[in-house]
Amino acid sequence: MSETAVCSVECDPENALSSGGRLLSHSVVAVFFLLNITLCGSSTQRNRSTTNYDPVERAAIASDSPSMFHTSAANEGVDYDPWESFNEKTFSFNFNVLDRYALKPAAEVWSKVFPHPLRQSLANAFDNIAMPRRLVNKVLQGRFPSAGEEIARFVLNSTFGVAGLFDVASHLGLHKSDADTGETFAMYGVKPGPYLVLPVLPPFTVRDAIGYAADSFMDPLSYLVTPFFADFGRSAGQIINERANNMTMYDDVEDTSLDMYAAVRNGYLQRRRKSIADAICDRDRTWQFLSDRSDFDGEPLNCTE
Repeated sequence: MSETAVCSVECDPENALSSGGRLLSHSVVAVFFLLNITLCGSSTQRNRSTTNYDPVERAAIASDSPSMFHTSAANEGVDYDPWESFNEKTFSFNFNVLDRYALKPAAEVWSKVFPHPLRQSLANAFDNIAMPRRLVNKVLQGRFPSAGEEIARFVLNSTFGVAGLFDVASHLGLHKSDADTGETFAMYGVKPGPYLVLPVLPPFTVRDAIGYAADSFMDPLSYLVTPFFADFGRSAGQIINERANNMTMYDDVEDTSLDMYAAVRNGYLQRRRKSIADAICDRDRTWQFLSDRSDFDGEPLNCTE
């Protein structure tokens, strides 16, 4: 500490204490203001269970049909998989080799070494680290109350939740939600393209694979090591931890699915279409609240379904 700073504290302790008190009070007010805005926005979102879409917005949802080239209504519900031969071979490697001889044994050891509460804390920490990706994409998607929730969740979980190990924010009504670059592309009208399975990585569409690469640059660890290795290392730990937390569910899926490749593909594409529709609905609720419009033209869409 410099001599000037030491003198300011020693010579005028009352002024130093009052300055520190003002700084603390200003910080408390700022956090309270942020939480107040966030909770008001989220309350408005939760109180509106349906949103009507105008023709432009319905076209945005329709643009997420599985085919990049086929736009007829008859083809919108078909899973577009022109690279099925390559994808099946890659899936066979991921499932029959990588998962069976590496991920599953590692997850079994992981679950024996670490009790479930610790594994859940690790899952919370992984979720907390991914905040920049969600925040940037929610802002780009126009989901501002949800972006405010991300900031509030990160502040609460990083402090009171001990670096994100404990999900304090959920207990205060600020629940987890997701957003990624592939989802943002979809909201701006980019088609999903063909279904794609790559070695080691989760399933994608072409659009989501490009988005996944962009998301890796928003990983805080990428500032310490290269984005690829940062994302790969974090993903490996997250996948093993998730695998250990859901051993029974994975085993049940294996036992009940006659065609694992088709089950994984169809499940992934359906979840993506729903997450994009939910994101569009969340965005429209935000703008409806900001513009104070009473209703939209078109048929309502229930985002909770």
